[in-house]
Amino acid sequence: MQTFRFTAVENANAKEPVVAVAPESETSAYYGRNVFNRAAMRRYLSEETRRSIYETVERGATLDRNVANHVAEGMKRWAMDLGATHYTHWFQPLTGGTAEKHDSFADPRGHGESLEKFEGKLLFQQEPDASSFPSGGLRNTFEARGYTAWDPSSPAFVIGDTLCIPTVFVSYTGEALDYKTPLLKSDSAVTKAAREVLEYFGEGDEVIHSYLGWEQEYFLVDESLYSARPDLLLTGRTLMGHDSAKNQQMEDHYFGTIPERVQAFMKDLEIQALELGIPCKTRHNEVAPNQFEVAPIFEETNLAVDHNMLLMSLMKKIARRHGFRALLHEKPFDGINGSGKHNNWSLSTDTGVLLHGPGKTPEETLRFVVFIVETLMGVYRHNGLLKASIMSATNAHRLGANEAPPAIISSFLGKQLSELLDHIEKADKKDLFNMAGKQGMKLDIPEIPELMIDNTDRNRTSPFAFTGNRFEFRAVGSEANCASAMIVLNTAVAEALTDFKTRVDALIAKGEDKTSAIIDVIREDISTCKPIHFDGNGYSDEWVEEAMRRGLDCEKSCPVIFERYLDDSSVKMFEDMNVMKRNELEARNEVKWETYTKKIQIEARVMGDLSLNHIIPVATHYQSQLTKNVEGMMRIFGEEEGKALTDRNVKIIREIAERTQIIKTGVEELVAARKVANKIENEHDKAIAYHDTVEPKMEKIRYQIDKLELVVADELWTLPKYRELLFIR
Repeated sequence: MQTFRFTAVENANAKEPVVAVAPESETSAYYGRNVFNRAAMRRYLSEETRRSIYETVERGATLDRNVANHVAEGMKRWAMDLGATHYTHWFQPLTGGTAEKHDSFADPRGHGESLEKFEGKLLFQQEPDASSFPSGGLRNTFEARGYTAWDPSSPAFVIGDTLCIPTVFVSYTGEALDYKTPLLKSDSAVTKAAREVLEYFGEGDEVIHSYLGWEQEYFLVDESLYSARPDLLLTGRTLMGHDSAKNQQMEDHYFGTIPERVQAFMKDLEIQALELGIPCKTRHNEVAPNQFEVAPIFEETNLAVDHNMLLMSLMKKIARRHGFRALLHEKPFDGINGSGKHNNWSLSTDTGVLLHGPGKTPEETLRFVVFIVETLMGVYRHNGLLKASIMSATNAHRLGANEAPPAIISSFLGKQLSELLDHIEKADKKDLFNMAGKQGMKLDIPEIPELMIDNTDRNRTSPFAFTGNRFEFRAVGSEANCASAMIVLNTAVAEALTDFKTRVDALIAKGEDKTSAIIDVIREDISTCKPIHFDGNGYSDEWVEEAMRRGLDCEKSCPVIFERYLDDSSVKMFEDMNVMKRNELEARNEVKWETYTKKIQIEARVMGDLSLNHIIPVATHYQSQLTKNVEGMMRIFGEEEGKALTDRNVKIIREIAERTQIIKTGVEELVAARKVANKIENEHDKAIAYHDTVEPKMEKIRYQIDKLELVVADELWTLPKYRELLFIR
């Protein structure tokens, strides 16, 4: 019997690589050609206009609206020279993706005439339908007005025939309806706080930015196989499927040769990414079969987030050109590695000074210690909130699954840095430092090399690890908007640095020497944030117990974890740092709970449909075939011998009957649980109900289906199996 599954397998095996040809032999010749970067500005804008934009981008100056028309005209001419006919404000609503509405440059003038028009007011601000996007109650559905406003710090770009202008998205009354607005505010908060602390070290005039380097993991599945899996199509993950005889047990995929079709896809992706100024640097296999990674050079955080959102969109589009589907779901396959997106975060001056990088002089070493410790203070104070920032219905499947960081936020520092902080905390202060007149400060602390990269073993179980001159936030999910995590991290560190300066200034005001005051506060903070420091095995049961004793957030329920956004300490932090107000936080949580519910709701409905319309019919069809075989054998050999010869088939018949009955009953219970939960009006309570009563029933159904897959004849099973999804490339 030929099924859709085998047709899909045949088609997948027959596909050849789609050749991707770079437009130029050297990457530098086409890098950023579709971006309105400085090179484009020099061709299309006056020097005065360029200078105004540079001041805004580099030093945070308010953009002069008088230059808007000049910028718009230059940007239009540049885009049209690349073949653009339309423009759009490109923004990041609370859906987790991006949004755009295209308008034509052509402006009909009457009498059959038209003029290409794009004015400054269209560049600066537009009015999309705010009711079309989640607002968490900030907007009534009948109140449509919202605004998008140009973000000049992220350059415009052209995709196809459309000029895309990165923007913020706010309500009519000014509340943020997107991720970019609070991200920009959080970056401003942390850079301001860092600059004020740097004044202690004579470096307060530098421009500071937070930087981000993301590592995008993903799976590729042949499109034919993807189309034969309704669960992948509708939910992004396999709701059922027994593991293959070989998954990743041999761990031979990571450093294996990249499959030819996949490499062609990677090449095509890199070409288009580089044309859009996305600095892709690394590509490789990942641990699981058909799992891969692309990673860029780090960039200023806001730009890095925009580039990641753009790249994820490109991946999906280009994958289809190559006969693949790109899976960004954190856990598309049970029993093998899920996909994350490590966020490498740091602070740096415009002169290249890494604030989390160790220095050569005592002053530089003390500065390094201050920024390390205050980062840890932010992570400690808000460890539950940081977990909430990366949590989702999809990422919950990955965290703690012995292949990704556990759902407890801790920080790995390595032996050398741990010993340094321990020494500073415990050493006699009189012996720790002295002032040597004009020679400056001398610190009696262990020598730190200029580079601490790879001077100690890495800890893959740590969610927030120090990696030499930056911190790597490893708990971020593969399909997440990085902004969610960066907003919290930036703001938490800003608060910690602000509090640090307040306490140091108070000691100085009492007559204490500046260096002595800094060390007093640092020693106190090292002791305070010690519970967040853990270099051991984050997967162990002992660590969970230890983390609870330390007072760290050990909650595992996704809807409950979201509550951390509304803790008094969280609200105070966001409001004090001028990032978000309470009503904005409340609204975002409403969206988070509603999104969680909808995702589980869709999964439950898909599982019910597949169970009743695919799995049970296939299983009972095979059962009927076996029944006919048993009856025939009885007729031929007699009851006694026939019973002996058909014993295995009878056992399978019984097993199918028992498991299909459990599945049928399970689906009925699943539907009933959904109906009860759907009547709950409060989004928080509804999400908890879906987590506590609906989701567990799905796992019970899956267990029975996966067992049936092992006993039903292979040629009858309609859904592509793991061995096909993971090993056909």
